[in-house]
Amino acid sequence: MSLIKKAVAECIGTFVLVVVGCGVAVASSHFFDNGFLVATALAFGLSIVAMAYSIGNISGCHINPAVSLGMVLSHRMSWKEFGVYVASQFVGAILGALLLELIFMNAGIPDLNLGSNVVNTAALGTGIGGQLLGFLAEVVLTFIFVIAILGVTSKPENSSVAGIVIGLVLTLVHLLGIGLTGTSVNPARSFGPALIALMNGQTDPIKEIWIFLIAPLIGAAIAAFCYNWLAAEKEAQKNAAEVK
Repeated sequence: MSLIKKAVAECIGTFVLVVVGCGVAVASSHFFDNGFLVATALAFGLSIVAMAYSIGNISGCHINPAVSLGMVLSHRMSWKEFGVYVASQFVGAILGALLLELIFMNAGIPDLNLGSNVVNTAALGTGIGGQLLGFLAEVVLTFIFVIAILGVTSKPENSSVAGIVIGLVLTLVHLLGIGLTGTSVNPARSFGPALIALMNGQTDPIKEIWIFLIAPLIGAAIAAFCYNWLAAEKEAQKNAAEVK
């Protein structure tokens, strides 16, 4: 598959993730009294499932720079591919946020931030202390997400269920993370809404964007190194068996 087609697939996948995931977050939090947490978590998880079985055979359905970093550090893609994937993911996220702005611009929401990520000061505290706790939460949540992806995609025989497993894990980390940071675990997903939210005068998301750009990448890198170490002996045994 050509790199251009992979890039388009990643752009489409990230676009869908932002439109559906962040869109449900906005709609459920402003127009419905109950179900915000579960609805939003499921929206992100099911978006991954839908895209995994539609574009997964084209690009692998990373739709997340943190996942792509985990893959390149696990030697499953090149740094050139990584750069193209990440650029495509950010474009898709920005386009998705622009569509959400168009959808909700006349909804009368005074603090429309398009599902952007911010640290929940009620849960984590204010100031740099709260931000550092939010940073830690994003590192841990991304670690859980990426190490699960590396594990389930390590065997070709898992391909039929990998999308479901990954979607469920994303739902899982959202169930905890929504109340802490809104759950990013994805720099592109955070950047697109934060950028477009500036159009509505919402500055808090862009002020805290450093958390959601850096923390997921650190979590993904730790997950990749950890998984590579855990699986190294098994890989060596497999290679030795193939030589025999």
